[in-house]
Amino acid sequence: MTTTRFFVYGSFCEGMVHFNKIQNFLESSVLARVKATAYRLKVGFPAIVKAGSDLVPGQLVELKSSELLLSLMDEFHGYNRHDPEQSLYSREEVDVYPEGSSAPVRAWIYFLNPLKLPVNAAVIPGGDWKRSLEEHPSLTSKLSEKQVTYIQKLGKSTGREIVPIDLTLYRELMNLELIVDKGRRLALSKLGQEVYKHLA
Repeated sequence: MTTTRFFVYGSFCEGMVHFNKIQNFLESSVLARVKATAYRLKVGFPAIVKAGSDLVPGQLVELKSSELLLSLMDEFHGYNRHDPEQSLYSREEVDVYPEGSSAPVRAWIYFLNPLKLPVNAAVIPGGDWKRSLEEHPSLTSKLSEKQVTYIQKLGKSTGREIVPIDLTLYRELMNLELIVDKGRRLALSKLGQEVYKHLA
């Protein structure tokens, strides 16, 4: 089986919420950096845009490659190889700088489509998203167990059924802008969908 190099950052790094998605395919991993600009999304996790000269930290991983893994990674990042311009992210091969090595290596990375960058996204100074998360933890880490459970239930629902909620929880989630009231039923807001995606 062949291996494929990826530069991963944010929620896909070791110890983060989505690392388990690639853990079983992992052949090797080293700390590395890539030239780009990192933005902090409202959910708290970073997105990287292909522009700028910040050396953004992450991990260079070698994964046991398969079409299935690539399809799952593409799907998670909203990348459609048949329509890259309309995709949420693009998958590109770029120079990555492993720690302790002077020579760059080529690896795949998911860049956020600049046209899809939310207006409330903030540039992370120097690209240091790890420090940004330490200083201001992600929204997902601030939620109560009750809030997490409800978001997961709503996220898994088909949208036709009514997911019961009490008034206190309703107010909390509305104030956090995680749900929208559609009259007869509730649904996750855009931010709520992002939070749902980042829950373990």
